[in-house]
Amino acid sequence: MQAPDFWNDPEKSNQKMRESKSLKDIVDTMNGLESQYEDIMALIEMGYEDNDPAIIPDISEELENFKTTFENIRISTLLSGEYDRNNAILRLNAGAGGTESCDWCSMLYRMYTRWAERKGFSLEVLDYLDGDEAGIKSVTFQINGENAYGYLKSEKGVHRLVRISPFNAQGKRQTSFVSLDVMPEIEEDVDVEVRDEDIRIDTYRSSGAGGQHINKTSSAIRITHFPTGIVVTCQNERSQHMNKDKAMQMLKAKLFMLKQEENAEKLSDIRGDVKEIGWGNQIRSYVMQPYTMVKDHRTNEESGNVDAVLDGAIDTFINSYLKWKSVGN
Repeated sequence: MQAPDFWNDPEKSNQKMRESKSLKDIVDTMNGLESQYEDIMALIEMGYEDNDPAIIPDISEELENFKTTFENIRISTLLSGEYDRNNAILRLNAGAGGTESCDWCSMLYRMYTRWAERKGFSLEVLDYLDGDEAGIKSVTFQINGENAYGYLKSEKGVHRLVRISPFNAQGKRQTSFVSLDVMPEIEEDVDVEVRDEDIRIDTYRSSGAGGQHINKTSSAIRITHFPTGIVVTCQNERSQHMNKDKAMQMLKAKLFMLKQEENAEKLSDIRGDVKEIGWGNQIRSYVMQPYTMVKDHRTNEESGNVDAVLDGAIDTFINSYLKWKSVGN
């Protein structure tokens, strides 16, 4: 019997292994959920038989664990997009506002770093540009993990911060904006033609906060695609050639996503919000003074614990967005 084609193709073989592991994890989770349900019912029955109210806290704890597991499974069923299971590439850009916006950009970068750590995902910085005085002007990074794009596509758009600025000697409230673009990593060589006359490739010296972020010994690459205005950069690979390959992969992936969409509304839904980084365009507001509140303006999901959100606790917003989109919004 002839062996399947993917046995002779390492990339396809790895993909099949990942899919197999994912399916096994789903089955294991469902079996665990069934066991949790049986344990809860057994505890309830035991409490009735013994007429023992002291068992109620144990039942409540088991029920909360059951609800959490069930909700995670329910949310995972909403990740059915073609590229939802892929890794995610994110780019943060500070808006107008100088040092304040750059500092807000660094806060958001930390938030997504902490979220990735909570999920057990890995993070790789592809491009990094320091602020003039503090913070980050822009950063492109890749989060690797199952369904990373499916979760993080909800984060695309403009993020607004309101706080007492630590950079303002008068202690006035300051409003800052940062835009986030999110796209899936598409590993395969997508069928997209990129003509030489449509792009400009610039080589520049890598820059950033030392070896902590990027490899300064390599030459960075910036590719500008004239017809669409798309700009991609990469400076973290070990050589100029590898940086160029990664940047071209990112460009082709973006162009491929554009090609697949039929109208501008769907286009915006995948590429990320490309509106002006300013008033009226934010998807989420983070207010630290005079009160504390994080509010998503699409789903109306709110949290009063700004510190926890900025420490990576954004799953409630992600889950609310996925449920909101699932009903046709």
